[in-house]
Formats: sequence, structure tokens, C-alpha cells
Amino acid sequence: MTAQPKSQERKETPTAVLVLADGSVFAGYGVGAKGEALGEVCFNTAMTGYQEILTDPSYTAQLLCFTFPHVGIVGVNAEDCEDETARHLGPDSGARGVIMRAAPGQSASWCADEEFPDWLNVRSIVGLYGIDTRALTVHIRKCGMPHGIIAHNPDGVFDITALQSKAATWAGLDNADLAAQVSADTTYDAAEGAWDLHTGYDAAPASGPLVVVIDYGTKSSILRRLVALGLRVQVVPCTMAATDILALNPAGVVLSNGPGDPAATAKHAAPVIRDLIAANIPLFGICLGHQVLALALGAKTKKMDQGHHGANHPVKDLGTGKVEIVSMNHGFTVDEASLPDGVIATHLSLFDGSNCGLKLADKAVSSVQYHPEASPGPQDSFYVFEDFAAQVKDCATIRA
Repeated sequence: MTAQPKSQERKETPTAVLVLADGSVFAGYGVGAKGEALGEVCFNTAMTGYQEILTDPSYTAQLLCFTFPHVGIVGVNAEDCEDETARHLGPDSGARGVIMRAAPGQSASWCADEEFPDWLNVRSIVGLYGIDTRALTVHIRKCGMPHGIIAHNPDGVFDITALQSKAATWAGLDNADLAAQVSADTTYDAAEGAWDLHTGYDAAPASGPLVVVIDYGTKSSILRRLVALGLRVQVVPCTMAATDILALNPAGVVLSNGPGDPAATAKHAAPVIRDLIAANIPLFGICLGHQVLALALGAKTKKMDQGHHGANHPVKDLGTGKVEIVSMNHGFTVDEASLPDGVIATHLSLFDGSNCGLKLADKAVSSVQYHPEASPGPQDSFYVFEDFAAQVKDCATIRA
């Protein structure tokens, strides 16, 4: 069991534990939902935006450790959730558990609608605080993202052996098509654009070029960024056939972010993507969408040891030489060495040299590994939406 630093010693019996597949145990105190949360343990280095992060469907089946010690201090509000559809609510989408250094105290923000612990409970997120999150982060950096389980029991009674067995026998994210689990059931129109402090969200335009977003687990802010550029946005399930997507007569298609193993999702996504490319309409992929696009083009993906999770990642645009600071959330990556002829690498991670973008040499098809909508994160990458919107409007003009 990991010892607690003196500054965090408490006399109370621990009410929550994190047990890893290798037998490591971190004992602390429970918050949020009671019970157990099983998943892959990763860490996020962002200092703000915990609500957006925890509601990002890309974190499905993961237990999230924040390296920033103070989480929950501004409460939660109705505007900052990133899951767009009702299917995204509950333990089957978004982070299953959250791990924190300090206890989440009472919120201190004028815009808070709800206290963070209450919100965790409503969303069935099992929380743990009071452990040495630095030690856990170092463990992940050295050994990779482990399978683990958080157990929260106010009585402080835990069967550590049974919990270790559950963590050790969990199937994990390899070969898991989680996009189909979190995708929208039906087609719907994005209704919100940019947000203003005084007026709220702008309304979506009633006319203009149509963009179809294939929902592998899309974030609300991605849809809002597209709407803010004057595009009509229609979201479709990730299992929709290419013929049905093309029947909507889109001027562009976005492959959204999402969770799970891209190779598993590509089994049904890649044929659709290839048909859309053949239709000669602009296509843009984000995160998981970037990965399944690469697979559809003949490249390969691979699992990362610790992944990229945070809002402070340096990425180089290979075309301009510009370095962007971006938000990232992924545990798989495109194997750049496997990119076929005609597929050009466009962006590079300056942390580890992994691929962060690609494009086709002869078509308006491109993608990025990071989350350019900046929720949370810096806004360095808004230009990729602007470039895509310009391609969409050109396509709409040609058709007209």
C-alpha cells in the first residue's frame, strides 16, 4: 500500500482504494458514486477544464488521474459538459472514475450550478482522493497505463484480492469498438454555436453549407466550432452507411473523436470512409477520426504506453514550421512509418515524435490527432476548422 505524505495523513479509515492489475494499492477517500469502477488508468496534466475532460466520450472505460491537485473547486455548470447525446450519460460513456490529490471542497465560482461531488454521484462516476497522485503518475510513466479498479465503500471494507483479480482479468481497450457504444442512436441537427457571457449560445444557421459529423463520440464544442463558422451541422450514427450519408447531400464530412481501439472501429468505419473519399467531398478527421481515416487509407495504428492526455502538448505543423500548443486525449497512435504513398504527414508531436496529422496529396482530405476545439485548452488550432470550412464552402459553391 502506498504511504501517504505527512501533509495528507488522516486518522479516518480509508473509504476508497485504487487497485492495479499488478497488485499495487493506493488507499484514500471516496467521493461521488459508491461502488466499483473498472478501467484503464491514465493521467491528465491539464490545470483547468475538469468538467469538459470528464465528460469527453473519448475517456470511456478509463479511470482518470489529474496531476493538478485541486479538482472540483469551481463546481460544475450546465454549459461545460462535452457529451452531446443522452447515450453519453452514465458509466458507459466518459470517464468511469476520477482520482485526485486533494479533497474537492465547496465550489467557489459564481457560475456553479452544482457541487462537484454531487455531480459525480449523479453521473455514476466513482471518485477517489487523498492518494499520492505523483507516485501514480510516475508508475504510469514507467510501466504504461495499467488496468485498475476504484472501489468506494463508506464502511472502509475491501476485498483487495478480489479487486486485484478483477483488474487483472479485465479485457482492456485493445480490440474494443467503444465508438459504437457511445454514438448517437439517430440523426440530429447541432443547434448551438459560439457562447457569449451575456447571451449564451448563438443559434445555428437556418441555411448554408451542410456538414455531416459521423459521431464516434463527438464533443459538443466540436459541433459548436463548426456552427460558429456558418455551417449547418448534422450528426449521424457511426454505423450509418455511406450511401445514406451521401443522400443527405453534404458539402463536407467530419470524422469525430471517440474512445476505444481504432482498429476495431475501422472494421465498420473504413469502408464508409473510403466511399466518402471517392465521392470527392471535403473530409476532416479528429483524434479517433484521424486514426480510422489513416486505417481506411492503408496505414496502421498502435497502442501507446502512456498516451497523450492534457492541454499543454506542443505539436509542430510540418508545412509552416509553426509550433502549436494543443489539447490531446488518446491512447492509440498512427504508425507514421506505415503511411502509404500519397498520404502526407502534416503534424508532429514534439513530446515523442508521434504522428499528429495527415492529408491526401490530391484530395481535400485531412485530419489531426489532437482536439482543435480547445475545450479545455489553448485556441492555437482553430485554424484547422477555418481551413476545413473554406473547403466546404468552395464545394458548396461548385455544386450550386
